[in-house]
Amino acid sequence: MGLLSWFRREDATPAPAQPAAARVQAMNESMLIGDLTDPYLAEFLRAGMASASGAVVTPESALKNTAVFRCVSLLSYAMAMLPLHLYRSGDAREKASDHPLFKVLHRKPNGWQTAFEFRQLMQSWALIHGNAYAAKVRRGDQVIALLPMDPRRMVVEQRDDLTVRYKFSGKTGGVRDLAADDVFHLRGFTLDGLCGRSLVRQAAEAIGIALQAERAAARLFQKGMLVGGALQMPQNKKLSNEAYDRLVASMSDHQGAENSNGWMILEEGLEAKPFEATAKDSQHLEMRGHQVEEISRVFGVPRPLLMVNDTSWGTGIDVLGQLFVRYGLSPWFEAWEQAISRCLLSDREQDEFYAKFNAAALLRGSMKDQAEFFSRGLSVNNQQPWLHVEEVRDWMDLPLRDDLAQPVNSAAKETTDDAARRA
Repeated sequence: MGLLSWFRREDATPAPAQPAAARVQAMNESMLIGDLTDPYLAEFLRAGMASASGAVVTPESALKNTAVFRCVSLLSYAMAMLPLHLYRSGDAREKASDHPLFKVLHRKPNGWQTAFEFRQLMQSWALIHGNAYAAKVRRGDQVIALLPMDPRRMVVEQRDDLTVRYKFSGKTGGVRDLAADDVFHLRGFTLDGLCGRSLVRQAAEAIGIALQAERAAARLFQKGMLVGGALQMPQNKKLSNEAYDRLVASMSDHQGAENSNGWMILEEGLEAKPFEATAKDSQHLEMRGHQVEEISRVFGVPRPLLMVNDTSWGTGIDVLGQLFVRYGLSPWFEAWEQAISRCLLSDREQDEFYAKFNAAALLRGSMKDQAEFFSRGLSVNNQQPWLHVEEVRDWMDLPLRDDLAQPVNSAAKETTDDAARRA
């Protein structure tokens, strides 16, 4: 079946009338098995993922939820701000700054983006859509530029001979048929090994409930009654017209933030009875907080990093940051590094070069912890040092100095002196 035959009127089968939950289940199952002839595909392409809550969840609508936006921006910014270098294989760990790919990864991937902007965009696509693509510009067998391609315009196809082809629809029409060797493909979590799964689609139900809860709160502020309390007259008494007019004027004088916390004079024995928050209001707030937890669980971001005030930020912030790096960012480090090796280096170069993120800045503890770590690595308690001064200065982003010699501990010095005396 050709790509354009999906939209032919004579091939389309009208979808039977089913409840919303049944339609969502049928669409999810068809997308899971890859049935592109499913009658609900056109509905999905037009509106996005319809959740059982009634909200239509698309990447654009999902990002309007603050928890989703924070998860995506936090992960994509973290991946974008860390240094990404190309190294030569070997014990020296030497940066391959003379290789064209070094500049592409570290500074300038194309003519209109910085490396930060390119990686932030690609990582956001990988999170939201499950895949991120970039066309490769070559000079010989070396990549000299990467041009990002919108994953919404891309169709990935694996043929019977197991070769992979990429079909990209341009903005002005036409379809470009690209070989796998022409595309840099970053995949997210995958079940078929070919395309990644969209985290927005996987969390459509949780995001849909969060969106509906926000809309309910917005409708309350737009059309609901926000009353702080009531003024009650004593039994068998009635407020006079003059007192009513004075009371209305007095209440209007106390409206607005500039008139807050002022005093009112109640008329003719009126008694003020403020309203209290009900259990229903508390449940609404609790549900919104629970949806933040559901969304953070899908994206792998700890709740405190979503600005949820449910933990102490004191000394535990270092441990929290290490947890985020190890279990939230490390899988993406590996995905990027292996995708670079697979897509951007030739078979010959894969044995000579490798790409590596430098996450040391995110894993560093406090200055006190770092000082203790470095002192033990250089020399302490007559132990053999296993760090060099130049390594420490490099980790701290300080310039190297030739006048600093490697410290020698007392035990090593005594051994040298004894050997000299015996000689």
